[in-house]
Amino acid sequence: RYETFSVNRPEEMASFEFESPSDSRRFHSAGDDQINGVGDDLARNIPSWDDRVNAYANDFCLFGSVCEPFEYLWRIIGSENALIWMATEANSLTAFVDRIGDFLFDLAQAQIEAGNGRLAGMYIWGDVAYLKGMLFGRKRWNEVFKPHVKRLIDLCHANNLMTIYHGCGNASDIFEDLVEIGLDCYNPLEAKSGLDVVELKKTYGGRLAFCGNIDVRVLESGSKEAIEKEVCYKLQAAKGGGWIFQSDHSITSQVAPESYEWAIEVLREKGNYPLVL
Repeated sequence: RYETFSVNRPEEMASFEFESPSDSRRFHSAGDDQINGVGDDLARNIPSWDDRVNAYANDFCLFGSVCEPFEYLWRIIGSENALIWMATEANSLTAFVDRIGDFLFDLAQAQIEAGNGRLAGMYIWGDVAYLKGMLFGRKRWNEVFKPHVKRLIDLCHANNLMTIYHGCGNASDIFEDLVEIGLDCYNPLEAKSGLDVVELKKTYGGRLAFCGNIDVRVLESGSKEAIEKEVCYKLQAAKGGGWIFQSDHSITSQVAPESYEWAIEVLREKGNYPLVL
């Protein structure tokens, strides 16, 4: 829970100071990590980013990570202010988003350089939607945020990195825009927000890959029959490629280990090419 934010009045956006995106401590010093700790926890005294990359580079497909401007914006000014000022302080907020976009571009570039060829792709993450749709209009997203997401995608592609956008909720209003600017894959496709990867594949197959959409609520049910049905149905999206098996959001404490293992067992049995479902 946020007690306060760095910027609390519109006029403070112009004077906000960013730290150096290329500070070597980001990649080469041990420390704490709130993001990978998940939720309200801190991962304390973990090895440096560089050491963690080295530990897994030979065995796993590694992705870097950078957020898009709206995600960074609300963490500085708060969600309420972000949405209100988008309407009442449009020019000032857009100018601030442009500064954020420059910072994130430089941060992504520094991370790619620190990766030194060990990364296979980049997660671009930012929640611009909720269960019923976008948090703000598609027109505003296109005007204010889209150019910066495109810059990040172009930077990654120029360095031979695939891009996956992680966004919670139902952001399907901007899927065509994401296709236009070259996004490779979208994640996690929350089933509870009405997204169905099998149906999405009919529209975007060959243009946009998908990752996720296994309904966590089904996993929570503990029903082996329901879990098998869910996995087999969603596997239809994998025909011809273009879908990565993953839950539609975080695996909660309500998911029994046996239920998760059963989902993986079904995947391993049914998810081999050529798919026969």
